[in-house]
Amino acid sequence: MTLDAHPSQHAAELRAAARHLGRRRFLTVTGAAAALAFAVNLPTAGVAGAAELDAAKITDDPFTLGVASGDPLPGSVLLWTRLAPAPFQPDGGLPAERVTVHWELARDENFRRTVRRGTATAHPEFQHTVHVEVGHLDTDRVLYYRFRVGSWISETGRTRTAPAPGDHASGLKLAAVSCQAYHDGYFTPYGHLAADDVDVVLHLGDYLYEYAVSAVGGSRNYTDRTLPALFNRETLTLEDYRLRYALYKSDPDLRAAHAAHPFVVTWDDHETENNYADDTPENSVPPEEFLLRRASAYRAYWEHQPLRRPQLPEGPDMQLYRRLHWGRLAQFDVLDTRQYRSNQAQGDGAKVPGPEVDDPARTMTGETQERWLLDGWQDSRALWNVVPQQVVFSQRKFDLTEPSRVSMDAWDGYRASRRRILDGAEAAGVANLMVLTGDVHVGYAFDIKDDFDDPASRIRGTEIVATSVASGRDGADKPANWDTYMTANPHLKFYNGRRGYVTVELGEELARADFKTVPYVTTPGAPVTTAASFVTEAGEPGLKPA
Repeated sequence: MTLDAHPSQHAAELRAAARHLGRRRFLTVTGAAAALAFAVNLPTAGVAGAAELDAAKITDDPFTLGVASGDPLPGSVLLWTRLAPAPFQPDGGLPAERVTVHWELARDENFRRTVRRGTATAHPEFQHTVHVEVGHLDTDRVLYYRFRVGSWISETGRTRTAPAPGDHASGLKLAAVSCQAYHDGYFTPYGHLAADDVDVVLHLGDYLYEYAVSAVGGSRNYTDRTLPALFNRETLTLEDYRLRYALYKSDPDLRAAHAAHPFVVTWDDHETENNYADDTPENSVPPEEFLLRRASAYRAYWEHQPLRRPQLPEGPDMQLYRRLHWGRLAQFDVLDTRQYRSNQAQGDGAKVPGPEVDDPARTMTGETQERWLLDGWQDSRALWNVVPQQVVFSQRKFDLTEPSRVSMDAWDGYRASRRRILDGAEAAGVANLMVLTGDVHVGYAFDIKDDFDDPASRIRGTEIVATSVASGRDGADKPANWDTYMTANPHLKFYNGRRGYVTVELGEELARADFKTVPYVTTPGAPVTTAASFVTEAGEPGLKPA
């Protein structure tokens, strides 16, 4: 689907804003921020003058999109909700007035042992979303939270703080998820994940898709409801992206997973546009028009995710890469491999690599983020250094013939960049490297090799690729290319094409990965099974069946 396929009036506000400011002024952070404000009539000087809505006038449940928490720190939690009595309306069913929201944090789900309480303001310019950062909490504690507006009380969420920096935490169980195309199926894996006993969920990208969703929800094929026509178009504007988040977050399984566990999120491409690279769009549109689309997508992403204040975007820029710790057990370096990357080599797609993929001037992360990652490893005292990121890091050959095609969108298309990362891990003495990946709608388990073309080469770490929640529809245990991939890539230890998620237990002696899959998502109610389990020992990298 391309922009050119849409009626021109649908992108009118993008083009008007770009023309209003002109290319030279737009291609700056302040220019893009001003253009975004112009395009959606946002106030540029804050909302201090906005009237306050009497909460008693909210006659329908405002918590239709649930609650969430994110980025657990040793003494702090981040709580999120959005007020939307009518979530499928552009205004969410509320006037452009600020609303006072009461929040409560407790040690028990009955709220008999309250730890903290307070109020926050849901501003209309942020679509009445609320981000509450609660500090000065005990470390390594499970906590419960809820919100209240007028007579309405939200569902109860469960979150936690991380262990203190010097603590020798004995274990951590995380889940990794990615790629949840609403139009491809039900979010059944999230229902199972909500009931799973994990400490934190890492979302590795493609939280939503920009593609149209039909009146019957695509492959969901609804017979009990009709989705509004405003979803049946590609997301381009801030209003489009906000409405698409409302659609996704209305899913009961996704709501349940957010309420059950804190999330650590990072994006890939579809939160904005398929396979974009930095300021280069997939389609041939003027750069100022794409950057305004990117600014809209980034703003809606921050509004609807449990993210802290440092991640608040400025126009088309948003620093999403960040570092989290779990005592001395694990360091998490959350990457953004989309916003700063060089354009895909050789026109993107699956190609036999040419000289361009080894060009040291090309980058997957951008120079600043790469230096941040390598410096962070130099300072790390963690047993496990975990890198949640988006696209396949390990070499993945598509053919049995040589030379083989590889993906120009993955790290195979940025081999010099990958080499610098591996060399940096070596220089920092990182002994237990684990890369967590999404994007490809299948589950993989890779040994990360120093030289992928040499079977005798040293194993440098582990890559666990989480399959999609729904993208790709039902899938298959053994896709048609299973034999080819397993033969062409000896370091690939597992390959499964069903939907689901993966859990990873990090301990002092080993890490265990369990690949959880469901047999179908195009109809609801599928059971979950463990398709395979692997372990890798601390200090002895290499995957072994559990």
